[in-house]
Amino acid sequence: MSGNESRLQAIYQITNREPSASDKTEPLGNIWACDVFNLATMEDSLSKNAYKAIKKTVQTGQALDPATADIVAAAMKEWALAKGVKFYSHVFYPLTNVTAEKHDGFIITNSDGHAINEFTGSLLIKGEPDGSSFPNGSIRMTNAARGYTAWDPTSPVYIQHTDNGSTLMIPCVFMSWTGEALDKKIPLLRSNDAMNKAGNRVLSLMGEDEIAPLNSSCGAEQEYFLVDSNFANSRPDLLLTGRTLFGAASAKGQQFDDHYFGAIPARVQVYMQDVEDQLYRLGIPAKTHHNEVAPGQFEIAPYFEAANVAADHQQLMMTTLKATAKRHGFICLLHEKPFAGINGSGKHVNWSVGNSTQGNLLDPGQTPHDNLNFLLFCGAVIRGVHKFGPLLRSVIASAGNDHRLGANEAPPAILSVYLGDQLEKVFQDIKDGKLTDSQAGGEMDLGLSQILNFDRDPGDRNRTSPFAFTGNRFEFRAVGSAQSVSGPLVAMNTMLADSLIWIADKLEVALKNGDQTQAVISVLQELMNDHGHAVFGGDGYSSEWHEEAVAKRGLKNIPTTADALPALQEASVKELFESTGVLSPVELASRYEVYAEQYVLSLEVEAKVVIDMAKTTIYPAAVRYLSDLSMANAGLSEMGLEMDNSTASAVSAATNAMMTAVAQLSKAMEKEEFSDTEAQMQYFANDILSLMNEVRLHADTLETEVSDELWPLPKYQEMLFIK
Repeated sequence: MSGNESRLQAIYQITNREPSASDKTEPLGNIWACDVFNLATMEDSLSKNAYKAIKKTVQTGQALDPATADIVAAAMKEWALAKGVKFYSHVFYPLTNVTAEKHDGFIITNSDGHAINEFTGSLLIKGEPDGSSFPNGSIRMTNAARGYTAWDPTSPVYIQHTDNGSTLMIPCVFMSWTGEALDKKIPLLRSNDAMNKAGNRVLSLMGEDEIAPLNSSCGAEQEYFLVDSNFANSRPDLLLTGRTLFGAASAKGQQFDDHYFGAIPARVQVYMQDVEDQLYRLGIPAKTHHNEVAPGQFEIAPYFEAANVAADHQQLMMTTLKATAKRHGFICLLHEKPFAGINGSGKHVNWSVGNSTQGNLLDPGQTPHDNLNFLLFCGAVIRGVHKFGPLLRSVIASAGNDHRLGANEAPPAILSVYLGDQLEKVFQDIKDGKLTDSQAGGEMDLGLSQILNFDRDPGDRNRTSPFAFTGNRFEFRAVGSAQSVSGPLVAMNTMLADSLIWIADKLEVALKNGDQTQAVISVLQELMNDHGHAVFGGDGYSSEWHEEAVAKRGLKNIPTTADALPALQEASVKELFESTGVLSPVELASRYEVYAEQYVLSLEVEAKVVIDMAKTTIYPAAVRYLSDLSMANAGLSEMGLEMDNSTASAVSAATNAMMTAVAQLSKAMEKEEFSDTEAQMQYFANDILSLMNEVRLHADTLETEVSDELWPLPKYQEMLFIK
């Protein structure tokens, strides 16, 4: 492989890299949650009364009195100091999809000049960061900047170790001085509370006597790319935007389907084990890891947890993936589409609802037609997806995810529900006013004596569905890899709460007029007649489905963030969040403003990088090559030989076309006046992005024509395949 000097040097550094030190990992039992101040640790550290109080808060959400908070804070401090910790930090999750931290020392000084460690309940409970310096949708201004963080006892405190020391990390909520939620955690906790109240009401109507608090659960599969830092540091687009804004396709990509579940490269395996050891110490149940479909792409998936804890752990997992990659000479890319022409990355959110008394309410059991609680909760999900499909699309909307959704690698931008053959028949029977026995999947018999027969699942998997039932949970497959899972969880919990309230209202009336089974069937029959159009088990990629979904079923195809975010302004969505107490109109409006601004800013940065790289990196390489060709042609002419000028003509044409597109893009970026936020988003989604693609088209043509020795940027074949 040839290449210019900087690329050759990068390849040399990678191929001659010393193997990473791989200490043997400790047994899981020795390291599991060893850096977490969880209930097990608190039981050993607190008095019986204090432990009983904090346990009840963690498990039921009951308020914790200040005196107990002081006791917990003292035990927390002693535990942390014993592990060498000198600082503590309130950790919160602003509307940026990343984690924010405010660090403080345990240290204070007394009157005689000595330093002592202090950490009280008041310091544990409340912090005070600037509320105006984070995206807030005009809720906080510079002249009214006060914001608060408050300890969330339901998510465990942990220790974060770095080369420079260790810090006690305290998961918190983040609010304004006037009480509005400025973060992703407060709405998540509220949505779970709303779902719990609505679900409790339905279960009570179904005759359940003992009902523990309901909680949603989440297990989010995280996809990512690894690129050697020697390559990534030579790509301004990767460093500044997280994706390659230029790059011709490699001759080999993923067409052989040989990367998915293939042998993990040794260097990547060491990295993965390092990541997982850190996650285990933090009590994060990383369950699987493997190669994903695209070259250079991988996945890690945790076991499910309570949604609030899972959301915190998902943020911590992304931080760990990125930080650990640097130590191993990689850059971890969480962008949804870092490379054109191959699969992008998603974050499949596996979501369910249950409690300790009724169990998983989205588990159909062996006879789903007899499991009335399951049918009601599953029906509630169907109604929610149909009624609030545009909302679900809006909470996964981002500039990065727009590149991924709808391609033959990710779910379409049409929200539908896949149930599988067995359940789809059950709900169709209900729609028809009857309920017959459901069919099992049967036995898998390969006719090989050495292979044991086993029970086949009652339904296939549909990877083209954005919202698929997968046995005992729903998998929201359209979530982007760089996104927080909190937004999708808030939307799912809230739409479920709304549907359960509707079901409870209908069920109260129906139960007065018939037996329980007939009452459930009548309610679900009405539900399916009104919302059954959301159920689809076919190929979500097909053009036939796109036509049927929109023209015949009335579903919406929402391709871009500019099209999706206005759903947050719809009256039905405002009513949904206000009636359930999850988001006030002011809080919802702030999120529309924040997410719209982030979308525009993302494309604005990308456009500026495109202009800069085209003018200062790609254009000089093309001109130099043309100069070399001209000199070679002149030399050949002196010898009486002729040179084929087709390459020079192609390079000249592509260079001129690229610079013309750059000029048009630069001019388009000067526009500042827009009628409203939606108009500005549409302008960037259509005009600006189209011109960026035009510049790229010609630049990528140049990459295939210009001498490899002169091309300044690491190529796809290098970044994807050299590890």
